Formats: sequence, C-alpha cells, structure tokens
Amino acid sequence: MRILSLGSVGTDVMKVQAVLKKIGYNPGLIDGVFGEQMQQAVIQFQKNNGLNSDGIIGPDTYQILERFLLGYDLYRITPRDTLYNLAGKYYINVNRILVANPGINPSSLRVGQEIVIPYSMNVVDTNINYTYEIMERDIKGIKARYPFIEVGIAGQSVLGRNLYYIKLGDGPNQVFYNAAHHALEWITSVVLMKFVEDFASAYAEGRSIRGYNVRDIGKQSTIYIMPMVNPDGISLVLDGLQADNPYYEELIGWNNGRTNFSEVWQANIRGVDLNHNYDAAWELSKQAEPLYGIYGPGPTRYSGPCPESEPESKAVADFTRTHNFRLVLAYHSQGEVIYWDFMNMASPKVRKIGEALSQITGYALDETYGIASFAGYKDWFIQEYRRPGYTIEVGLGKNPLPISQFDKIYNDNIRLLLQAALEVC
Repeated sequence: MRILSLGSVGTDVMKVQAVLKKIGYNPGLIDGVFGEQMQQAVIQFQKNNGLNSDGIIGPDTYQILERFLLGYDLYRITPRDTLYNLAGKYYINVNRILVANPGINPSSLRVGQEIVIPYSMNVVDTNINYTYEIMERDIKGIKARYPFIEVGIAGQSVLGRNLYYIKLGDGPNQVFYNAAHHALEWITSVVLMKFVEDFASAYAEGRSIRGYNVRDIGKQSTIYIMPMVNPDGISLVLDGLQADNPYYEELIGWNNGRTNFSEVWQANIRGVDLNHNYDAAWELSKQAEPLYGIYGPGPTRYSGPCPESEPESKAVADFTRTHNFRLVLAYHSQGEVIYWDFMNMASPKVRKIGEALSQITGYALDETYGIASFAGYKDWFIQEYRRPGYTIEVGLGKNPLPISQFDKIYNDNIRLLLQAALEVC
C-alpha cells in the first residue's frame, strides 16, 4: 500500500478512515481526503500502539492497521492463556474463536500455537467506495473468521485481477449470484459481500436472518457468489486512469478524449460492455450499436468482436457451464426493477418466482427493450438452460449510485437473496 499523509486522496484513504472510526477514533468525514482531523486520529492511533506518532501511515503503522482492516488478529498462545480469557480480552464470545479455529481443543491449548481471533466488528464496510483491493482483503478476512466457507477463483480479468467466487452452504439446490458486470455499478459488489458476511455469521451462530433459518438454507442449497465481475473497470472508475495502464492511450480515445472515467464508464478495460458480450442474440446487439452511436470500444454498449471475447464474460459463462445452477441473479443498478424474461423463453413458473421476488423487494417486475434486450448474462442463462434468471436493478438515480443508498438497497434485497436460494424450478 502507498504511504498516506496529510493531503493524500483516494479510496485507500477512505478505507482507513472507515476502520479508524470503527475502532473508536474520529478521522472526520469518511470522504477519502486525508485532512487535519484524520491526521490527529492517526497520531492518536500511533501513540496508543507504541508507534512513532508522526501522523503518516507508513509500513509500521500499516502493520498494526492491517489486522483491523482484515478484522482479526493472529495470536500466539502463552502458558496462562485460556479461550475464555482471550474471549474477554477481545470482547467476543468463545464460540467465535472456536468457529475461526476448527479442530482446536479448548482444554489443551499448545504454547506457541497460533490461532485466529476475530474482532467484534464487521469486516465489510458499507460506507466507502468499494474497490477490488478492498474486496480482496475483505474476502481474506471473512474466510479467516469463517473457514467453513469456500473461496475460489473462476478466472482473471484482462489485467490479471482474480474473479473470486465464494461458496455458502452445501445443499443440492445450486444457485449463482453475481454483481458488477458494469464498472459504475460497484455498489452491487458491496451488496453481495455484505450478504456473504451476514450469511456466514448467522450460519456460524445458528441465527436466523429476517425469519430465514440460515443453516436450513445451507442444507437445502449451495449459493455461489461472484461479487465483482468487472474489477478492471471498477478500478478505472474509482481510482482513475493510471500511467502504467497498458491501454492508457486507447482508453482516452475510447472515452472521447476525456481522462475522467468516474461518470460514464461501464465497460471493461478494453471498452467492451461485459453484459453485451454473451451469446444470446449477440448479433442483434451488434446490429443495434450504430443506432446508439456505437462504432467500437467505448464506455458502454459495445458488445465486442464476438461473444465471450472478454476473459471476464467467458469466465462467468464457463463457471456456469461447470455447475448445475437452478437459478441465477445478476445484480446491476439502477431502477428498482427485476427483469425476468428473454425473447419469451422464460416459463410461467419463472414469472411466478419473479413475482414473489418483486413482492419481497417492492421492485417492479418488467422486461427489457431495445439494445438492452440482447446479449446479457441473464439472457444467455435463460436461453441455454430454460431456468430462472433475473437481472436485479437496485437503487434509484444516476450511476454511480452514492454509497449513502446502501442501507436502503440492502434492506430491500436481503430477503430476496435468501428466498432465491430456496426456489427450485
């Protein structure tokens, strides 16, 4: 990570602000700007942790901050330690230590043994701009706290970023949720990551969520989640165009000479709209491009030179082909609408499930039109498998939606995410 000091600006500053606030400091507004109030919070943090209190976040400060960023501590057992005492020291219950350390024997701790001790705070911050790097760290933190979940890599983006998936439960009914095909729609990644953490926590503790028994869901279904399909595009939108980007000059040209990608860019790093890159009436999408002023790579709607030309869309399609998904959800923003059909291929049962999901969320059940009707992931899934596939458009306004909408979006969708895992068609 880069060194942060007074005047630094960026998503990494925002993440540190959020963490400092969670652990009891006052960095001021969580706005990604390293101001004087944040500097004072960093100085206080450094003093409390025996560091040089210079107000600069360098390697030594990061080393201490890292465990708070991840949400757990690696602790080495000493002669007088008991799990009960350690739980009191960290303000958590013993069960959380047991969950994070499967196979540990509470009555026979080994001196020198290293164990994971989760902090009482959540890992996923829902008040920050959500980058690939933040997501990757959150996945690591959640996996350490809840080792019973499975984390894997379905493929890589154009620039080599991992396309992570997370597996929840082990029941026979397989479902698949993905998010952020579009770069401006990064808020949907936060929705799925928050769901992963909440589901794992409730599963570990035997709790219900909104009346749903999470362990029962895990017995009936296996939920696969790919929280960020387009990490390169999201990095471009949130962190800007970096000088070492191999597509630097092309991107500026594709963006009509602009270096600001934060308001218009939906595509991947090669200017291909990933949700127009699937083999479902792809030719119709291609034919419609000139009607929308699209003649090649750009911010949106360009469907690429051929279906699955992009490693991201191919990875999602291949991941689907190698599983037996009975239902899929593709998360997008915005509009508070659920799209359910493709060229009249969806059955009445699919519509009935869509109506139930619509009632749960309050989102309208609708069908797409124009170029948006072709070559999307949901379209391809319905065409290939004749099973329920839904595009969920969260929130209202103009993309990118502000993170201030997160609480309402999540409240609208948490029951949908649980109910969809129980639908069988």
